[in-house]
Amino acid sequence: MLPVKRFVEFIGQNKLFTPANKILAAVSGGMDSVLMAHLLKAAGFNFSIAHCNFNLRGPEADADEEFTRQLALQMGVSFHTVKFNTQQYAADNRVSIQMAARDMRYRWFDEVSQSAGYDVIALAHHQNDTIETILLNLTRGTGIAGLHGILPKNGNLVRPLLFLTRNEIQTIIAAEGLTYTEDASNASVKYARNKLRHQVIPILKELNPNLEATFESNLRKFRELEMLLNREVDGLKKKLLLIEGNEVHISINEIEKLSPKRLLLFKLLYDYGFSEMVVDDLITVLGRHPGRVFESAGFTLLVDRGRLIISPKASVKDKAVSISPRDTNVGYNNYKLTVLHDDSPLIVKDNPLAVSVDAELLVYPLTLRAWQQGDTFYPLGMKTRQKLSDFFIHQKVPLHQKDGVPILVNGNGDIIWVGGYRLSERYKVSDNTKKVTIFELYKL
Repeated sequence: MLPVKRFVEFIGQNKLFTPANKILAAVSGGMDSVLMAHLLKAAGFNFSIAHCNFNLRGPEADADEEFTRQLALQMGVSFHTVKFNTQQYAADNRVSIQMAARDMRYRWFDEVSQSAGYDVIALAHHQNDTIETILLNLTRGTGIAGLHGILPKNGNLVRPLLFLTRNEIQTIIAAEGLTYTEDASNASVKYARNKLRHQVIPILKELNPNLEATFESNLRKFRELEMLLNREVDGLKKKLLLIEGNEVHISINEIEKLSPKRLLLFKLLYDYGFSEMVVDDLITVLGRHPGRVFESAGFTLLVDRGRLIISPKASVKDKAVSISPRDTNVGYNNYKLTVLHDDSPLIVKDNPLAVSVDAELLVYPLTLRAWQQGDTFYPLGMKTRQKLSDFFIHQKVPLHQKDGVPILVNGNGDIIWVGGYRLSERYKVSDNTKKVTIFELYKL
């Protein structure tokens, strides 16, 4: 007899979906997903069937597709299917066949779900899949999140069979006489998951015949520990992460008080993509090596004096902007530059974002751009040339902000102005100046 009562109770306890929801059931044709479809039908839920043909097993894959099509027809539900060139995708994206299939499958499920208005996507994972996932995570290295296994609900993905073991599914399928397809690749031990399934877990079950029940009990404890940890980290984020524009500042003194420091600092930095290896290196330089920079895919972390500064990376330096004699304002990065021509030798004072320049020295077109290695100029008040990199150090410009400083360059290649910091000595207004050009930056 189908375990409809247990099925409905598990769905309700985990708030997976309700009879009012529209469900897209991912059905491969295998034992697990076929049982899920029959349970959804028997329980009276509103669902459709979705099937992916990965074109990896020739006629067998086509037969699986036809089987699921007929299953949908027999059940009187809508059927969605797609054919993938999995091998081509894997080659193009330099990923394994398994990862390629996973990426394409979930992307397509989302597309169908959005276009046809499905509320959730039902997947047929069971308790043994969870055990395999945890063992894989432990083998590869994982944080506490890797120990909670497969969650019953993750966004719009739901797994209503997690209350069943593989043996229970096999027993139900046999008792009900339900037909299904068998993927021959499931028996191959060349894949890590199958190796665990066929070689490792049977040995573990010899040591503990109630392995599934033991894992289920441990999973509850791991999930509760994760909830406690996340609650602690949420409180620390509110207390320690100070937002300054597009930057995040964290006091090093406060970091030194954390216990356990490594775990909590990793969780604080997790959203910014910094790895555990970076956290290990970071802890060794805290308070001792200001100026060290660490990078993740999207962020830069600077160890400043007394604080960490996290800022988003610019994907590329902003393109240089050309300025003609007729331009009165141009946009660059997060700035607008206004240009004013004046017949009187006016000198702008007390505004670091504005300068007066001897107009007769300008060679158009001018350029507004980011700094470059090798840039030099004559800072106002100095008679000698200075490297721009050294100037930034003397001005204590944080490393992560250097690329955002607008540099005004003359047509002859001279740097006229390091925007917001210093005019060039060679372009200042003098007693001989007859006409000035005023440049003013406005931060957007």
